[in-house]
Amino acid sequence: MSQATIKGLHQQLINKERSAVEITTEALERINTLEPKVKAFLSVTADYALEQAKKADSKIAAGEEIGILEGIPIGIKDNMCTQGIKTTCASQILANFVPPYESTVTQKLKDAGAVMVGKTNLDEFAMGSSTENSGFQVTANPWDLSRVPGGSSGGSAAAVAANECVVSLGSDTGGSIRQPAALCGVVGLKPTYGLVSRFGLVAYASSLDQIGPFARNVEDSAILLNAIAGHDRRDSTSLNIEIPDYTQYLQPELKKGLKVGIITETFGEGLDSIVAEKVRDAIAQLKEMGAEVKEISCPRFRYGLPVYYIIAPSEASANLARYDAVKYGVRKEADNLVEMYTTTRAAGFGTEVKRRIMLGTYALSAGYYDAYYLKAQKVRTLIKQDFEQAFEEVDVLISPTTPTTAFKAGEKTSDPLSMYLSDLMTIPVNLAGLPGMSIPCGFDEAGLPIGMQLISNVLREDILFHVAHAYEQATEWHKKQPQI
Repeated sequence: MSQATIKGLHQQLINKERSAVEITTEALERINTLEPKVKAFLSVTADYALEQAKKADSKIAAGEEIGILEGIPIGIKDNMCTQGIKTTCASQILANFVPPYESTVTQKLKDAGAVMVGKTNLDEFAMGSSTENSGFQVTANPWDLSRVPGGSSGGSAAAVAANECVVSLGSDTGGSIRQPAALCGVVGLKPTYGLVSRFGLVAYASSLDQIGPFARNVEDSAILLNAIAGHDRRDSTSLNIEIPDYTQYLQPELKKGLKVGIITETFGEGLDSIVAEKVRDAIAQLKEMGAEVKEISCPRFRYGLPVYYIIAPSEASANLARYDAVKYGVRKEADNLVEMYTTTRAAGFGTEVKRRIMLGTYALSAGYYDAYYLKAQKVRTLIKQDFEQAFEEVDVLISPTTPTTAFKAGEKTSDPLSMYLSDLMTIPVNLAGLPGMSIPCGFDEAGLPIGMQLISNVLREDILFHVAHAYEQATEWHKKQPQI
């Protein structure tokens, strides 16, 4: 599993060197061995996975052609609905919730023959940057078990970094794919808003949420995006466009005249010197490969954090109102309806979720709506305009993915603001609806991974894959493995 890629395993399957059941069994055994330390999975779906693997083997035995993802072990973030399989969002309020329907992305993967080995841990309702806000367990970073894997998709990132599955899915509202990808030393992609259906993704902030892949290399990320992207009539924000084969953009060399912009505002105060150094080294590498590099200013970039923490909690306040203990989820019995709501939500929601619900409810309340929410939406438009102007000059923008490498578990739990700053570089991308990718670009003195963020214009995932793959081919960072 440590050397496994989608294409490599696919070749082994069609050559009948290994069966899908053997590959799945190896993944499940690795999960069984490592989970007491890593705790990336909230549930392991062993029987279901082996059943899926047997289907792939039956097709091969019958001489049928198999798809690229058939028999490939994959982890799914536990905020995507899986029919008949528990979906908790890492919250006590959904501790026993079993969805009666399948999310679009998991259905697509099921149809493609991918083998879901389990549902991965996250910050409760995807609200957090460290996976410490999970209502069930704290996931460890495979590179240093005393540190966090990032969040909110920390379980998905850790599972891929620890080789418990080949690829995984996460969701990204303000950096929840890219930030843990950086801290765990893997590739993480947040696609253009609307490129991947959100049907069946349990909502946090509906105008920001987007599902995307985690992988150990850029090619696997492109293959997984091929499988999940596309229009879905059940998602009103889904883009009705033709989806290209993203693997066609994976060329070993940069195309001539590619223009790269360094976002100057991301190399200021609060950035660790080693992170700045390694990202600058990566930029120098791209320059050596033929890229034209220039400094680009996005002056409203710094307003991303305060804007996000008005808009996202406001949408969360509306979305989480549905947890009323009536139709589904945990119910605390009470003498009347209001008391039932109150006691259920008090017991079911964690501290961070309650904090964000209160922030959002306050921002939307009478007398404050114009001062906070409306103003935040206006500044969001200005941030988007900064990006639009930048892309008139360059093809791709670059910044560090995170200001620091992985921090110790418990280090920031008593300081929410310090925790929020972990998403400083990633949030503006969500506000503008753009695609962004984090790729490994080095390590600090403690051997912890560092990520570089690539940002392209709307629906220009092709550029991200092109630049990321070319850089990956010229470096060795993606080949390094944590020793657990």
